[in-house]
Amino acid sequence: GLSYTWIFNNNTLYVQEDSRHFVSQETGNLYLAKVEPSDVGNYTCVVTNSKADQSVQGPPTPLTLCSDGVMGEYEPKIEVHFPETTYAEKGSSVKLEFFALGK
Repeated sequence: GLSYTWIFNNNTLYVQEDSRHFVSQETGNLYLAKVEPSDVGNYTCVVTNSKADQSVQGPPTPLTLCSDGVMGEYEPKIEVHFPETTYAEKGSSVKLEFFALGK
């Protein structure tokens, strides 16, 4: 299957998931919460096909801060949508994504 990772500023270090960073394995999207000045830079998505043992890098996406940006409050919403049914073999492990936005 496909897996998604992100590189920050062309480092060999990948963006690590923590309380502020989340990488969706459904969409490949990178989400950042409470952006800080240290987050400013270029982000590059890497898509890996484990069956073919191949990786492809996308173009760098710059992140900048808007000094005059005002973030209003908005109602929570679920960002990742699941199929209605998920099938799994008995004894196997299943990881379901749940990710919500709101302020």
